Amino acid sequence: MPVQQQSPFLRELARRLKAVREERHLTLQEVYDATGVHVSRLESGRRNVALLTVAMLCRYYQVGLGVVVTDLEHLLVEEDTH
Repeated sequence: MPVQQQSPFLRELARRLKAVREERHLTLQEVYDATGVHVSRLESGRRNVALLTVAMLCRYYQVGLGVVVTDLEHLLVEEDTH
């Protein structure tokens, strides 16, 4: 089975989501219990994530969606050129 290359966009989004969660001193289990989202899967950066899921996590973390997604579009441009 071929190894899927990790997307720079997803990797950075995952890093930001994890940083926000850790800043709030929340465990993976606490987030899952409150939202039903398997955050560890998202934080790995290997799984595509729906915008609705990101918005739900931002709401739970009490942070604006823009904090997590601002300036990510340049990473999509990089992916398109590879």
